[in-house]
Amino acid sequence: MNHPEVPDIEHALRRNSMLLARHVVLRLALSAALIALPAVLFSLGVPDSFFLVLPIPFGIWLLLFLLLRVRHGWRSNVCKKVLRTYPLEYRTRLVRKFGDGSGSEWKYLGTVHTIKLSTRGKQGEPRMRAVNATTVRRWPKGAEDGGAWFAGDPLFGGVMIVPGSNAMMFMQPADWAKSEEKRAQAEPDRIARAQRAGIAELVEREPRF
Repeated sequence: MNHPEVPDIEHALRRNSMLLARHVVLRLALSAALIALPAVLFSLGVPDSFFLVLPIPFGIWLLLFLLLRVRHGWRSNVCKKVLRTYPLEYRTRLVRKFGDGSGSEWKYLGTVHTIKLSTRGKQGEPRMRAVNATTVRRWPKGAEDGGAWFAGDPLFGGVMIVPGSNAMMFMQPADWAKSEEKRAQAEPDRIARAQRAGIAELVEREPRF
């Protein structure tokens, strides 16, 4: 069976970093516009009222939410370490779990997609918790048209790259606690490699308010 062309890691990293930067800049601009809008309208002669200042809290909320996501969900650096620590391997089958009808779960740090990335004929691959490396919430277009490239260790996590689009997903076991004993009993070299890649521990945790 012919596999898609192996993606250029550096190109994929640059593309996803650019998308992340654009995502952040656009939302910063929107936040600034909402916060500044009342002052602009007031200078144009719009009467002072409650509705005039209403955009300010929305702008502040958007800014704080963006900073929270970027601070706690800065997964691009981990993706870079993973891709430079593990080789890319092609997995012929990508299945997204549709337990709630959508296959996705909304979280503060991003939309979580539960997936199974495997090779046809092989069993035992764990379900993985996947989030977009760029903080974009949508499921990558064309991700289920075929297989995908994977770099990492299924016991600890890794990175999935969608052929063609170079969309990048960061993944770790969906049930992290359940596989804790297996990780503790893994070979020392395997653990050391996961530590170098930054995936020996659970990378993303939802913030507590």
